[in-house]
Amino acid sequence: MNELRTIAVGYDGSPDSEAAVRWTLYLAKRVGASVTVVHAVGLLEHLEETFSHLEMPPALVAIAKECGADGIRLRWFVEDGDACSVLLRAGGPPLGAGLLVVGSRGHGKRDGLLLGSTSLEVAEHASTPVVIVPSRNIESVGSVASTHLE
Repeated sequence: MNELRTIAVGYDGSPDSEAAVRWTLYLAKRVGASVTVVHAVGLLEHLEETFSHLEMPPALVAIAKECGADGIRLRWFVEDGDACSVLLRAGGPPLGAGLLVVGSRGHGKRDGLLLGSTSLEVAEHASTPVVIVPSRNIESVGSVASTHLE
């Protein structure tokens, strides 16, 4: 198995995506990997301009500080397209992620579903290993990550 150098994590601002970022930051600290937070700009987001292409959202900056991510190379990457396609491309150039991380459900969540459509599609089509961070116990994702990574 190759050394894990870059981890790409999907982010849409939802609680599940924030949990995925936290989990990824804890893993990256343990293995010495860099983290690229990936955000897909879909057709409707252009109308709202929710996230800047240039600056990491304040919520992500706060999560990085909370997780003690000072020594981790953290990058914000925004690309046009649907979330699944953008995440699947993160495994190739220019990002070259060796691992993709997503939350189990994003903003479009529907009651009763364990996985959202993006998480499911990424898991089905990725040529890169995928971790889906479960939405249960989102508040304790840091302790869960540190426990499972020992």
